Amino acid sequence: MDLSQIKMVVSDMDGTLLNSKHEVSDRFFELFEALKRQNIRFVAASGRQYHSILDKLKRIQDDIIIIAENGALVKEQETELLVTPIQSDLKNILLSKIDNIKGAHAMLCGKYNAYFDGKSVPFLDLLKEYYSSYELHENFDTVTDEILKVAVYHDQDAEAHIYPAMQDLENQIKVKVSGLNWVDLNHTDANKGYALNTLMQRFGLSKNEVLVFGDYNNDVEMLDLVDHSFAMKNAHPNVLKVANYTTASNNEFGVERVLEKLIS
Repeated sequence: MDLSQIKMVVSDMDGTLLNSKHEVSDRFFELFEALKRQNIRFVAASGRQYHSILDKLKRIQDDIIIIAENGALVKEQETELLVTPIQSDLKNILLSKIDNIKGAHAMLCGKYNAYFDGKSVPFLDLLKEYYSSYELHENFDTVTDEILKVAVYHDQDAEAHIYPAMQDLENQIKVKVSGLNWVDLNHTDANKGYALNTLMQRFGLSKNEVLVFGDYNNDVEMLDLVDHSFAMKNAHPNVLKVANYTTASNNEFGVERVLEKLIS
């Protein structure tokens, strides 16, 4: 495996760069400085909101690009490079469907904040890990922000209970299982692969010049886009199938191990 041509590194956050305690290792920040010295760009690509990703990577926030909300928002510092919201009428259809799924709880992910209604109050401690900037509304009718994603939490198994109920809308919406308890609903053009392709075109990068790490279904499109695609050892079977390489798990410094080879 020849990594000598790599000019950009792209990593998912949860289950990939973050360990199971939702922490970024000090070793990663050391390796990031080496990437920077070699003029290799770093992109954080996550289903998380922009502010949540920023909180995890605050130490390097001025030197990275962020793909947030599964690709619906791409920012380099304060510059918006891509914004792909959900149409308002479609958002209302999704919320109505989610209301009829037992154990499901919807959240609106806006351009500026996340929005929870009264049903999410019992889960606030859990949600704060993923949404550092949020507002509580009695109902979603009072939310005026541009909505980039509808995130759906299921208290047992999102893939088993939420995904089947949304499959009939896949020609209108991007339906992604993003974790054991999560399904994300985005505009059909809002995915990490579309966002990454936009960045590759912007910087004139080919598929052998980008290295990508991921672990779950919302990473598939971006992994499929490049030659140097790495699935974490803890990845979903679909991701292991798509990626060209595997690395150690997120708790075993899988990203850091590959980056050490890259900068050596």
